[in-house]
Amino acid sequence: MSGTLFAIVLLALLAWAVWLFNRLVRLRNQVRTAWSDIDVQLTRRHDLVPQLVTTVRAYADHERATLEAVTALRQQAMALTSPGRLGEVEGQLEQALSRLFILREAYPELRASENFERLQRDLVDVENHLQYARRFYNGAVRDLNDAVQRFPDLIVARAAGFGPAEFYQAGAGERAAVAVEIDR
Repeated sequence: MSGTLFAIVLLALLAWAVWLFNRLVRLRNQVRTAWSDIDVQLTRRHDLVPQLVTTVRAYADHERATLEAVTALRQQAMALTSPGRLGEVEGQLEQALSRLFILREAYPELRASENFERLQRDLVDVENHLQYARRFYNGAVRDLNDAVQRFPDLIVARAAGFGPAEFYQAGAGERAAVAVEIDR
């Protein structure tokens, strides 16, 4: 009888370990998929930036510092893979892009450009998708991290090589309050 009980307990533990392993695989894949979604949106943003820079350059060639900063940050962001560091660089790129959009106030013909307006709308759309993708990614990371750190699940997680994932975090500049100026 004790041999049968031992076999039942052993099978139950094995079934639990298999179920948990499959759950960890699903959570890890969800994190990877969520990161891929962010990557898709960042690629869309990076594809739009050169078009925007070219459009603005035609109207405001002497705003070279802003244009060069946007281009350099785009190249830097495309080379990164770490969610934490990428978050910082993307925050800087977002600020540089907002400076680029401010240029349209100084150049009425740029403001009237259909190409510039379309690119601006496309970038705003990408930013909205990025915001959602980042939230989804961080939720998936939270779920995975909870699973690999919770006892007794961490026993199977460690044995199978599962570890915590890195959250996508805003850079220091993104956390600061936005200054709003109203012209009178």
